[in-house]
Amino acid sequence: MANASQTVFITGVAGFVGAALAGRMLTDGWHVVGIDNLNDYYTPVLKQARLDNLAQHPNAAQFSFHTLDLVDRDALLNLIGKTKPQVIIHLAAQASVRYGLTHQLPYLEANLMGHFHMLMACKALADAGHPLQHFLYASSSSVYGANSNAKDAVAFRETDNVNQPLSLYAATKVADELVTHAWSNQFGLPATGMRFFTVYGPWGRPDMAPLMFTQAIVRGDTIPLFNGGDLWRDFTYIDDIVEAVVRLVPVTPTGDVPHTIYNLGNQQPVQVSTFVQTLAGVLATEAKVEQREWPATEVYKTHADTSRLHATVGWAPSTPLAQGLQRLAEWYRSTGHTLLAE
Repeated sequence: MANASQTVFITGVAGFVGAALAGRMLTDGWHVVGIDNLNDYYTPVLKQARLDNLAQHPNAAQFSFHTLDLVDRDALLNLIGKTKPQVIIHLAAQASVRYGLTHQLPYLEANLMGHFHMLMACKALADAGHPLQHFLYASSSSVYGANSNAKDAVAFRETDNVNQPLSLYAATKVADELVTHAWSNQFGLPATGMRFFTVYGPWGRPDMAPLMFTQAIVRGDTIPLFNGGDLWRDFTYIDDIVEAVVRLVPVTPTGDVPHTIYNLGNQQPVQVSTFVQTLAGVLATEAKVEQREWPATEVYKTHADTSRLHATVGWAPSTPLAQGLQRLAEWYRSTGHTLLAE
């Protein structure tokens, strides 16, 4: 539980992970200040619905939302300077590896300049006499890049080489980790990077396979399968991601360079073809599939080694896929289908 005076500043709070995390931290007693630019990369209706859901939280009086873009450095520094959070959890980014094939500038603006502006805000707080207890930020399993394409690849460890990203998105996440490491070295910022592995669950992102495939199966539409379904993903349930983040908040990095990186994954890669079969079984509906060419941006396999996380907080994600998909299916049928209606 948080001290009654503690404030957390969450970027991307109308996003999938951001909204779930804000709800949990409100429950735990935090004052939550959240920002989001509510862009239309995917339907803003879903983003607004997540915010509306937070407005119904029993501790909603401790939540404040601001529509703000990370690119607006002056507005960002001003708001963070006024709210003086003890903890910042930076989740906002231009997501998706495939979107970068057709749109490049958003990755540079949000993921590079936006991240840099967050680091500047951290320094501004310290310079004003309000140093952060902890800066946590979202990275991604995509940073492992070429490591992911070996058919006999072992689980990824945080110490693995990440200098061969396969997408613009992945490259920006690697860059964010490097810049943060340098910033922590120069200015002593306690920072933690969190490499998320294929997060899914209720209120999820409609551009990602779990919700996209759910919608397609229910509607009777065709699902595109890359490489005959022979790709593997370490699907990680949203509640496990939130639990991991919450457990990491009080673990302040120390040492000469107070910057640490953790894998946040389920440790159980599933072949995409098996994933589709499991989802169809949960939905009790046949899945129609169409074979598609394997895009250059898509890695073969992601697999998190979470031994570092477990050693630090005594816990790691482990929700079984069928259980998580059942919860996703129930949410979609009760709520999601109306939010995602065309």
